[in-house]
Amino acid sequence: MSSGSSSLVSSSPTSDSTGDDEGLPLLESGELHLRRSKSSSFLSSSVAPRVKTTETKNHNALIKYGSLLLLVGQMVGLVLVMRYSRTHISNGEMYLASTAVFMMEVMKFILCLGVVFYQLDLSPRALGDEIYNHVWASPNEMLKLCVPSFLYTVQNNLLYLALTNLDAATYQVLYQLKILTTAMFSATMLGRRFSSTKWASLVVLTIGVAIVQMSGSSDSHNNDASGKEDRNRLVGLVAVLCAACTSGFSGVYFEKILKGSDVTLWIRNIQMGLPSVIIALATVYIEDSREVYQKGFFVGYSPLVFCVVTVQAVGGLIVAVVVKYADNVLKVFATSFSIVLSCIISMFLFDFRPNLLFVGGACLVILSTVMYSKPENQRSSLAQLRERVSVRRSSLVM
Repeated sequence: MSSGSSSLVSSSPTSDSTGDDEGLPLLESGELHLRRSKSSSFLSSSVAPRVKTTETKNHNALIKYGSLLLLVGQMVGLVLVMRYSRTHISNGEMYLASTAVFMMEVMKFILCLGVVFYQLDLSPRALGDEIYNHVWASPNEMLKLCVPSFLYTVQNNLLYLALTNLDAATYQVLYQLKILTTAMFSATMLGRRFSSTKWASLVVLTIGVAIVQMSGSSDSHNNDASGKEDRNRLVGLVAVLCAACTSGFSGVYFEKILKGSDVTLWIRNIQMGLPSVIIALATVYIEDSREVYQKGFFVGYSPLVFCVVTVQAVGGLIVAVVVKYADNVLKVFATSFSIVLSCIISMFLFDFRPNLLFVGGACLVILSTVMYSKPENQRSSLAQLRERVSVRRSSLVM
């Protein structure tokens, strides 16, 4: 008994001591693993929002500059294709500008419906609910969007009127006034402040594009296919000035609506597209109802004309994306750069030969783009710091 008990007593401590010696490292490793997991989870929870914010900024920047590149490509292609379509008449008849504007608005409206339909997992019922909630059940929103819808339709028709009564060079030079009108409306309607450098870049850009267009004015004038002697230059001048003003106002107005609400971009385009289609159809009836009745709606149409309509419709959607993720003045810079690029491509397609004026104007456009895109955060922060120091000094003196 004594030996058994002694053996039990003696064995128990050894077994306990052995178990304690083996269990302590496991316990310590478990606590260490728990602490590490807690610290890692804390770090991941604190770092995750920053990583997500950085990814969101990078994604928005990608959309911003990607849409700008697409806008430049679309505008260059539109200028070249439209110029060819207006100089090469199909079947002896020129297509009506009002019908082309109407077809463009219809195609853009259908494209927006298709995008929303795809975003709703191809559900017709969900699409019907969205249309009802944001169109029929939102009369106030529709009334607000009737303003840019009307102005955009008027603007597109004014541009055709200006090109009918002005030569291409004069039209291009005068229409660059939309850069200044856009900046002025951005400052008054959006409260956007431009530094002296940015205002100077706007002036330099306008001068540069004007020089570029004047350098090719003789060629464009000689290649003008219309050859009309009875052009009313006063009507063309008023038309292009009104188009520049409507372009600046409608662009900034639409930018304010997009950035001031949570409604998606494509729903906004549907809201604006419906009145645009109605206004464009009314324009066809007012301007060209007699010719449409006599010759047909699609008189003068060809596959090239449908290509022009398609490129113009896609361009309207790209412009909306640019306004959403960038700003309207940056969109105007992309437009001006596309004019220069189209002149370069014209060297190979239409035997355009640049001169010193063209090279100088192109350099001014590039310089103005660099001036406008130059960051000013560091300078503004230093200015704020100086203001704070001056305020503190004045308070100490008092």
